[in-house]
Amino acid sequence: MFFSDNPLPLPMDEVSLNTEPVIDDDADDLEIEGDCAMTEYVSQAGIIQGENPLPPAVGMEFDSYDDVYYFYNCYAKEQGFGVRVSNTWYRKSKERYRGKLSCSSAGFKKKSEANRPRPETRTGCPAMIKFRLMDTKRWRIIEVELEHNHLISPVSGRFYKSHKTLAGGTKRALQLDGPEEHQKIRLFRTVLIDAEASESIDVDQEDSGRSFDYSNQLKLKEGDAQAIQNFFGHLQLIDPNFFYVVDLNEKGCLRNLFWAHARTRVAYSYFGDVVTIDTSCLTDKFEVPLVSFIGINHHGQSVLLGCGLLAGETIESYTWLFRAWLTCMSGRPPQAIITDQCGTLQTTVADVFPRASQCFSLSRIMQKVPEELGGLFGFDDFKAAFSRAVYFSIRPEEFEGAWDDMMRRHGIRDQKWLQSLYENRKRWVPAYLKEIFLAGMFPIPPGEIISSFFGEYMDEHTPLKEFLDKYDQALQKHYQLEAIADLESKKSSFMLKTRCYFDLQLSKLYTNGILQKFERELEGMYSCFCTRQLSVDGPVITYIVNEQIEVDGNSRETREYEVLYNPPEMEVLCVCGVFNLRGYLCRHALSVLTQNGMEEIPAQYILSRWRKDIKRNYVIDNSCSGIDVNNPVHRYDHLYKYVVQVVEEGRKSQDQYKVSLQALDEILNKLRITKDHKV
Repeated sequence: MFFSDNPLPLPMDEVSLNTEPVIDDDADDLEIEGDCAMTEYVSQAGIIQGENPLPPAVGMEFDSYDDVYYFYNCYAKEQGFGVRVSNTWYRKSKERYRGKLSCSSAGFKKKSEANRPRPETRTGCPAMIKFRLMDTKRWRIIEVELEHNHLISPVSGRFYKSHKTLAGGTKRALQLDGPEEHQKIRLFRTVLIDAEASESIDVDQEDSGRSFDYSNQLKLKEGDAQAIQNFFGHLQLIDPNFFYVVDLNEKGCLRNLFWAHARTRVAYSYFGDVVTIDTSCLTDKFEVPLVSFIGINHHGQSVLLGCGLLAGETIESYTWLFRAWLTCMSGRPPQAIITDQCGTLQTTVADVFPRASQCFSLSRIMQKVPEELGGLFGFDDFKAAFSRAVYFSIRPEEFEGAWDDMMRRHGIRDQKWLQSLYENRKRWVPAYLKEIFLAGMFPIPPGEIISSFFGEYMDEHTPLKEFLDKYDQALQKHYQLEAIADLESKKSSFMLKTRCYFDLQLSKLYTNGILQKFERELEGMYSCFCTRQLSVDGPVITYIVNEQIEVDGNSRETREYEVLYNPPEMEVLCVCGVFNLRGYLCRHALSVLTQNGMEEIPAQYILSRWRKDIKRNYVIDNSCSGIDVNNPVHRYDHLYKYVVQVVEEGRKSQDQYKVSLQALDEILNKLRITKDHKV
């Protein structure tokens, strides 16, 4: 995995891995002698300090064989185990081209016929790394095993032979923990392999005997790797706070991707209460395996909160993506998550977001009804009964009764898809979701569908390169629509449809998009009648509101809605649950408030997420709120944003440049003093 929040593009190679035959020289237990001096680390990822060096990972690259050894030895010392050179492979020209470094407890000693043989100290430990010389003349780690089968302790790390390596020529002990040491290593060239190169990926298959699983990597066509590199490089240049994460498989091939703009990260702070994870491109087998995180803004418009590309619909890939997204959002999970009906998604969401309420997309379920049951005899009658049970059931028991009657009349109790739906009914039927705030992202009226964020710019046949080319166009269109809606909402020329005090009140506070939706409830008050008091329980009064509703498109029937009203607390609650589902009061609650002489909606039912008088600045706030100082990724992310501000100000003039350099130099001196005191 590679985290980046850096304005410089990450170098990405397009390579064909060397597959010439291996010559094993049986150099078991060969010890490296000579200078293993470290090299300068010039990666854009930031300097890797000697404290807590990164663990080895597939795809890391080094300038020399000795650099690989030194890096692994530094890591081993911190973890508390020794290192042995298990094998080195040579070409006929005696040039080294592959190596294997193992834990010093790897394998077992050969049996000795001595009278008093030394006791066995090895455990057959599997921990190791394999690395190979590439066509670029750099050494790349191609296989990693981090787990040990014995206890390790950082305290014992200094006692191993490999950590007392002598520097060649001087015979001086090479100190790994001196105060002057910085332990910088040149590494991290993320590997992207195009389709034409993928055919030759067989590193170590000669000696492992295992075939490579091509389903464990993104299916990139020729030129896709370069397109991804250009795409990320462009976004980093125009957005200093652009965030992305790369996931490589065990062969160094690109498996999963995640990225998010600075604007999307700030938008999450405003509209991150409810998030839809759109995986339709994966389930519908689009050429671009896109996963989108979508919220809804103050106009009721879709807003992008992050994107990913996944190799497959597996728990591992989803877990990686969701954790990357959560890290990007400073570890703050949403209150509710809407996904497709999928067991894999259900399991992963519950694991990564245990406190979030998970719902299934009702739109997707209604779209699947013809696909799953289109061949059913009397399908039109079934579809009408299904829609009526879902949309017009006020209470759970009503839905369950309607469902049972529908299954009995059509004789389809054994249909597996329907069985699965019913078992998970509490995740998608509106009658069960009234306690969950969903901000209008859960469509209730029959036929209402939330369109895909990128729907106008891609279909199942759109190539990856074309999608990346159109990506910015899609974003700019949504940004423009939001800007236009902001401007129109600030005007005072919006024509109110009613003369109700509630309409006048919210017209001064809410955006036009939300006000238009709210006016449907105000107009619906005219279909409500006979609001009567049913009972009184302390301060809480129960009302019954009758409403004539349209059913099946051509008939009307009267329904009763129970509304609870608490005058001292100014609280009102309707059994229909519209406030939580949509984010504003329903016609039944408004009827009760009107009957009680209320001319304004109570303050607790006016949500800040819909207000037009709140200035939303889509620039990342560099305050410490939300930062986990124990998380190195958060520390890097937070410090980097401050440094970018210094750079931007310092470049404006020679005087500012000199002041910036002097200030940075003073900071570095203070950090060195702090480090020396700590040592």
